Amino acid sequence: QVQLVESGGGLVQPGGSLRLSCVASGSLLSSNDMGWYRQAPGKERELVASIRSGGSIKYGDSVKGRFTISRDNAKDTLYLQMDSLEPEDTAVYYCKVNGVWGRPTIHYREVWGQGTLVTVSS
Repeated sequence: QVQLVESGGGLVQPGGSLRLSCVASGSLLSSNDMGWYRQAPGKERELVASIRSGGSIKYGDSVKGRFTISRDNAKDTLYLQMDSLEPEDTAVYYCKVNGVWGRPTIHYREVWGQGTLVTVSS
């Protein structure tokens, strides 16, 4: 089954850090776009950070300088290091991958994870 599984969310104090992971299952052969999105209470889903196959990285304005996106292609894993967390960062964080998958057969597909909740509160 093709799926993305996020982990690493939880409750953290303002100013703290969390590291989110997104593991792609189902034999991801290649990806041209991988990213993290979030949806806060009462708000629309927004881009947090994305990374293209060529290495181009884009961050949402609100997280620049605080979050770092990275990937480990060998492990088919996407990471989001979140530092200096603020209450405004509270949201469900979703992983998204646009890529070519090898299971059950080779195909291109956009896949979203189920999300992991990040709560920043004292």
